[in-house]
Order: sequence, then structure tokens, then C-alpha cells
Amino acid sequence: MNVSKTRGRRWLAPGCIAAAGLLAGAAWAQADYPSKAVRIIAPFPAGSGPDANAREIAAELTKLLGQSFYVENRPGASNIIGTEVAAKAPADGYSLYIGTTSSLSVVPHLYSKLPFDAEKDFAPVSLLGVLNTGLIATPGVEARDARALIAALKARPDSVAVATAGIGSYSHLSALWFNSAAGVKTNLVPYNSSSPYVDLIAGQVQLMFDGLPAAAGNIHTGKLKLLAITGKERAPSFPDVPTFAEAGLPDYAPIAWQGLLAPAGTPKPVLEKLSAAMRKACQSSELARKWRDYGGELRCNTPAEFKAFIDADRAMWGKVIREARVKLD
Repeated sequence: MNVSKTRGRRWLAPGCIAAAGLLAGAAWAQADYPSKAVRIIAPFPAGSGPDANAREIAAELTKLLGQSFYVENRPGASNIIGTEVAAKAPADGYSLYIGTTSSLSVVPHLYSKLPFDAEKDFAPVSLLGVLNTGLIATPGVEARDARALIAALKARPDSVAVATAGIGSYSHLSALWFNSAAGVKTNLVPYNSSSPYVDLIAGQVQLMFDGLPAAAGNIHTGKLKLLAITGKERAPSFPDVPTFAEAGLPDYAPIAWQGLLAPAGTPKPVLEKLSAAMRKACQSSELARKWRDYGGELRCNTPAEFKAFIDADRAMWGKVIREARVKLD
């Protein structure tokens, strides 16, 4: 009997040693992370505003973590293509993903079937920043602010054309939300395959709701004007522009955000190391200045805080989309 027990212990020992070796190897790999280049999948086109933001944070992570972080653009199908690629990528920390309002908060409510689960297929790392939404107008619009515009639209419904990036887009849903909150009617004009800004500057359409990076330069030069901006306080880069709350719409609060995520199952130590690096990157005064210049805010946080942020944002947009009765399938 004693011999049997001894043999059992001798037989188990190599297995225990092997398991301990595997755990030690995994721990070492995570401690040594990253040991090679890391790709960041971006579901939007190269050269776009979100792409520029993604490349900026990739450069900061490269400096902080000593390995190359590079952006791989996978645009198309309302961000669905790139998001699917990221959701199915190996959960080893070497494939990351830039999520946005559209891809993780809006799209899941627009389609009944998606090739990914926005809530379950990703592990949040950190928010990157938020962009306030502006009510952007051609200079020919007589109203000087949103309050005056609302009064004019109530007197003359459908008297202005509002450009959108297509049905179900961020700009389209923001416009629908504004119409509902303000009790007005506007003529929504979808631009599915081209930018509306050329027509907006020319006055062929009069308004657009959008994050400010694409419009900030033309606003500062007077080619476009800003009638209102989201946020609890006025934006430092646009101190003369009132908030929507000042226009009597305190609950109108669409914001565009970007953040870093990883495929679900990515080891927790890797997520925490990346999140710590993101928070350090957000201390960059130069990066913070860039976000402020176009009415945004650089804002990084912990994985738990970012998850809570996404959950709240997804619920908010779900309510807006249900009330607007927008569905794309």
C-alpha cells in the first residue's frame, strides 16, 4: 500500500512540474510583454480623423513600451468589417482594436445580426478621448446660435437641409435626436459615399451635426460657423459658442469617443499594463492640446471604468435609436 502511494506521488510529480513550468512561462511572457510589434486594428479609413487619433496613441505606446505599435486599417460596412477582424483576432495582446461610438454603441442597435458580439467579444483597456458634437452651419444661416435656430425652425419647419453621412450614421442619429429634443423638423440629406463638407461650405446644405475634428479648421477660418456644442461647459477652444444646455436642451448629449480594446480572453496582466501605459500617454501635453483644439478631451481610464463608460453609452444610444425607429436590416 505504501509502495502504491509512493508510486502515485512519483507519477504525479512530473505532471505538476510541467504545469508549473507552463504557468511560469505564461507569467514570464506577460511580464515581458510586449516582446514584438503590436497591431492596432482600426475599422475606419486611413487619413480620416479617427485614424489620425489612433496613430497618435500608437506612437505614444511605442515610446512607452519599447515595441512598435502600428495601425492596420480595416474600413467598411459601417465599421463592421474591422470590428469582426478584431473580435476574432488572437487574444494574446498583439492584436488590439480602436473602438468608437459607432462601432460599439450604435451599430449593435441598428442590426439584428452581426458577426461579433460588441459586449462579449472585447476586453476594454482604456478610453482614449471624447469629442463633443457640434451644430455646424454654413455662414449663410442667419441664426447665431442653436436657440435662435430652433425658434426659426418652429416658425418654418423643414426650411433647412441637414447633411448626414448616411442613414444610421452618427451624424444622422445626432440630427434625429436634435429634432426630437427640440421639437423641430429638418430636411435630412444623406451623403453615403462622399463628404458633405464641400457642399456645406458652399451653402448647398445648411447644417450638420458632427464631431469637430473635420470641421474645426474651417470654423476657425470662418468658412463654417458653430452654433452650439455638447458638453457641460463651453469648450476652451470655442469659448464664445454656447452649449446645447444653454439653448434649452440639457439632455441632448451625443459625444463621439475612441478607446483601446483587446479581444476577449486577453490576459488581465496584459490589459492592465496597456491601460497603465494609456494613462501615462494621456499625460502628454501635446496630445491633450490637439484634442482641445478641436473641441475634444483626452481622457484615459482603467479597464473597469472604460467598461462602465461603454455600457452607459450603448444604453443611451439604444434609447435614441429605438425612439427614432431606425433599423438597417
